[in-house]
Amino acid sequence: MGTQRNGFKKESFILSVDVGTTTIRCHVYDKVAKVRGSCSTKVVSLYPDIGHVEMDPEALWKGFITVVKGAVQDAGVQMHQMEALGISTQRGTFTTWDRNTGVPFHNFISWQDQRAADLVNSWNKSYTIKAIHGVSKVHYFLTRQKRSLAASLIVFSSQHVTFRLVWALTHYKQVRQAVNEGNCCFGTIDTWLLFKLTKGLVHATDYSNASSTGIFDSYQMCWSGFLCSLLSLPLSIFPTVENTGQDFGSTDPSIFGVPIPIMAVMADQQSAMFGECCFDVGDVKITMGTGTFMDINTGSKPHTSMAGLYPLVGWKIGSEVVYLAEGNGADTGTAIKWAQKLELFTDVQETSAMAYSVSDSDGVYFVPSFSGLQAPLNDPKACASLMGLKPTTTKGHLVRAILESVAFRNQQLFETMRETRIPITKIRVDGGVSSNDFVMQLTADLFGRKIARTQHREMSCLGAAFVAGLGVGFWRTREELKKLQSTDEMFLPRGGAPKEGAGGPSQEYIPVIHSWEGALRRSMNWYNKP
Repeated sequence: MGTQRNGFKKESFILSVDVGTTTIRCHVYDKVAKVRGSCSTKVVSLYPDIGHVEMDPEALWKGFITVVKGAVQDAGVQMHQMEALGISTQRGTFTTWDRNTGVPFHNFISWQDQRAADLVNSWNKSYTIKAIHGVSKVHYFLTRQKRSLAASLIVFSSQHVTFRLVWALTHYKQVRQAVNEGNCCFGTIDTWLLFKLTKGLVHATDYSNASSTGIFDSYQMCWSGFLCSLLSLPLSIFPTVENTGQDFGSTDPSIFGVPIPIMAVMADQQSAMFGECCFDVGDVKITMGTGTFMDINTGSKPHTSMAGLYPLVGWKIGSEVVYLAEGNGADTGTAIKWAQKLELFTDVQETSAMAYSVSDSDGVYFVPSFSGLQAPLNDPKACASLMGLKPTTTKGHLVRAILESVAFRNQQLFETMRETRIPITKIRVDGGVSSNDFVMQLTADLFGRKIARTQHREMSCLGAAFVAGLGVGFWRTREELKKLQSTDEMFLPRGGAPKEGAGGPSQEYIPVIHSWEGALRRSMNWYNKP
């Protein structure tokens, strides 16, 4: 390991970059997974039209280079001491570019973008999808193939790439022209970065990112020929799908001065799952960042959910494939940032104390759906709302209602997870919002289970570092990684919570949750109203 200099062994490190929705962050990790240097920069979202959310590919690329150089400098070490690079990225954000020049045809279209919402809606109501459901049900009845059951339950979502890509192919003439000439590359953020880092040598993604696009068949482990022909998506534009942990090639020496092997490419939620060491079936991780993402390890088979959980590839390393089932709520951090902009509080750290300063929310309910409601309700037309306001309502009540809604959404997702019938072994929570004690304690009370909060908040970064480090022998085994996990804080359920393993909310909160669910129903289908 490392290079010999004057008889001394030079220390070596792992670099990991996480491209999130609001931040690009790079960490330099040492042998004990301690962060030795860091650098981050903001991601600037562009809003060119109502419901459109984009990012500039060049700005993202410059940001990536800046944070890598900045983190190595911050660590006070040299670029040649970096043994490998891991990359974790937000999912479902994509662009298309010219295979020869590497120039993008349009900005990245973000996973939060709603431009295809009407298209998604009309497809979900179409005769075609009803026919697919019908045929698949019959096929499942005859063959009992899980894949047919999955097809019989398929509903499209605007968070997936699928219809935003259809939209891009319909609206951008340049893209259509490049497809006809065989020069069009499609890629999510990881694919674009790989292409840039290798100066156009590599057009690839990994299984975790591919499975998050909605265009990938997790049962057959390839791009879905069926969906592509159904929606006229040209298979020629898609990247090669590779293992999550492997040698993707090295960064071109002109970029960082030395070539650095790219040894892991991973989607952020799957990466956080790996960072949390959720390697066993039944392990659950909850990331509360811009949105809430709850994932359960379902083992070596994709889980077919009746409740709208999405089967994802967690990672493929060597011949091992691990699948996850995921549910998400889109507006966790968004709701808290919005409350801050309204000056309900100045520092996020005070919100926990504010929520505890009142005994309840005084009948106020907040519905956190700035970008619609996801599973199990799946309504892109729902609106965010505050209900039950009174002259006696204070800032404390409003803050409590907002934080409660985050925990209630967790509870809803958790109930959906329990429908998988997979015994839940452990629950670990990370992400910026997890630093809020009120949300953590209420979540434990509602689950009736103990939950662990990690000290490392940037789990996506750590996960990609772990995979890259294992790939070059920087770390040897997963057992070793578990030992590196920093000590957790445990939140135990209080009050009338059932015993460990039984799960379910404590009695006092049941009527509150019912009222909140009433508020949810009233917020649904709002944007169809005249």
